[in-house]
Amino acid sequence: MSDCLFCKIINGEIPSQKVYEDDKVYAFNDIDPQAPVHFLVVPKQHISSALEINDSNSAIVGHVFAVVANLAKEMGFADKGYRIVNNCGEDGGQTVGHLHFHVLAGRNIGWPPG
Repeated sequence: MSDCLFCKIINGEIPSQKVYEDDKVYAFNDIDPQAPVHFLVVPKQHISSALEINDSNSAIVGHVFAVVANLAKEMGFADKGYRIVNNCGEDGGQTVGHLHFHVLAGRNIGWPPG
């Protein structure tokens, strides 16, 4: 999608601090981190939100979680724990119309989230 912020980041049109990349996802540090570790994992395929997940594209969600588990181990925060957040729609706090998952770690992340 030509006007999508995350598609532009994935395509290298907008710079980012890459954390991980494979043929299905791109992960990069959040520009406004809310924890000592805060990065996003974004499918390379443009999917607008969790509302667009269906039988033909749902495998990407499992892949995202597998990537996060591997990164948590590699980056050293797996043992202490972390939070994965997906915001869906306006009331859910989604500000970019491309499916993405926030990974937050490195501090106690309280509940409820606010």
